[in-house]
Amino acid sequence: MTTSYDLLKRAADVVVAGTGLLLAAPVLAGLALVTRLAMGSPVLFRQQRIGRKERTFSIAKFRTMKSGAGSDAERMTTFGSFVRSTSLDELPQLWNVLRGDMSLIGPRPLLPEYLPYYSPDQARRHEVRPGITGWSAVMGRNTLDWDEQLAHDVWYVDHRSLSLDVRILWRTVWTVVARKDIAQEGQATRERFDDYVRARSLQEPKAV
Repeated sequence: MTTSYDLLKRAADVVVAGTGLLLAAPVLAGLALVTRLAMGSPVLFRQQRIGRKERTFSIAKFRTMKSGAGSDAERMTTFGSFVRSTSLDELPQLWNVLRGDMSLIGPRPLLPEYLPYYSPDQARRHEVRPGITGWSAVMGRNTLDWDEQLAHDVWYVDHRSLSLDVRILWRTVWTVVARKDIAQEGQATRERFDDYVRARSLQEPKAV
């Protein structure tokens, strides 16, 4: 059952991502032009992320922040805020889906430096390809705390199916249109996972 599901999901990823890139070509070109005029080069923000079986790959997004010092919230531009709130910055990731680095649906790919901080159960999120959207994204996105997000990610790994993926896609459309759960209060997106773990460890009572 899992093998059939994985094959069907991969076929759907290739068809949808390929078609999406063709149809979105004018939007991609327009976003690239406006980003170039508003923030200069480079147009795309590239970063290493962790994928299936903890393999590293390069992800691409449209830039939403100016270069320079300051917090993410301070460097976020008005145009960048609009692009991020509508999830248009994620469109280049269709290329990652086509390449096989990602899937349309799955846990969001996170930074390599987070790897030492996962519990064994949380690390199970890497049993599947990461996604452009996923179960945690429609259950609260960046307003979730990290324990909640990672629990949702592992739940998806254990319950994934085509019917669940369709449900996630439908809820993603609603979340994007409503521009829900874009960021934690006071953050451009959310606090880092390693900072969250370190802060939590300081709050835990010491053994005596």
